[in-house]
Amino acid sequence: MSTTPADYLSGLFSLDGRTALVTGGSSGIGRAIAGALARAGAKVVVLARKETDLVATVDELTADGCRAAWVSADLSTREGIRAGAEEAAAVFGEPDILVNSAGVNLRPPLGELGEDVWDVTMTVNLEAPFLLGQRFGPGMAERGFGRLIHVTSQQAHRAFVQSGAYGVSKGGLESLARSQAEAWSAYGVTANTLVPGVVLTPLNERLASDPEKVAALAARTMVGRNGLAEDFAGAAVFLASAASAYVTGHSLFVDGGLSVH
Repeated sequence: MSTTPADYLSGLFSLDGRTALVTGGSSGIGRAIAGALARAGAKVVVLARKETDLVATVDELTADGCRAAWVSADLSTREGIRAGAEEAAAVFGEPDILVNSAGVNLRPPLGELGEDVWDVTMTVNLEAPFLLGQRFGPGMAERGFGRLIHVTSQQAHRAFVQSGAYGVSKGGLESLARSQAEAWSAYGVTANTLVPGVVLTPLNERLASDPEKVAALAARTMVGRNGLAEDFAGAAVFLASAASAYVTGHSLFVDGGLSVH
């Protein structure tokens, strides 16, 4: 019996029957990833703080025939992280796919960086992915399938534009992915990171207001433009699907060649 292209592609990339939790899934890269996973067949829980953005995101997905729901949670405290995890797991069941896209981008000069900025940056950008991984990773391993996907940054690999605590948190997140890969890959759970280049999202609002700087950064890429949130859709579906079963502990740069130019 011959296989149609649609059947072949579905076997590789379909997320039918999977459940995903996407933090920071109501804006920017996280929203694009949530939409991609949902349209590939996953039931998606979007977790973020702002209810208006959450409602708009889920309304858009359900209007497209996707199964999606939202949870409002504060990832800046351990209590908020744990409460959000339990609420998310109660919607469609334990997730098979965890995407950590929520982040704060506070970058004062290092000499002026206070403990308050350090603490909130580390909690949202690094501790939340760790605690959520601890909550859901073992269950994924028991079931024999899981995907942990973290959105990191160029600052995880190189210091520029005052990396500060942000760069430290993202570097730690890359290391967390490798530790998670080491712990659970033998049980069918992969852990990888997506590394954006310059993407004009609400997180980079300050940058977007400087057209000259935006143009200069676009010129540093190989494709001649800055990134769009939608550029992450295919990479996210790949890392979430059966197609990436032999890819783990890896950093996938989605940056138009910025990092190698």
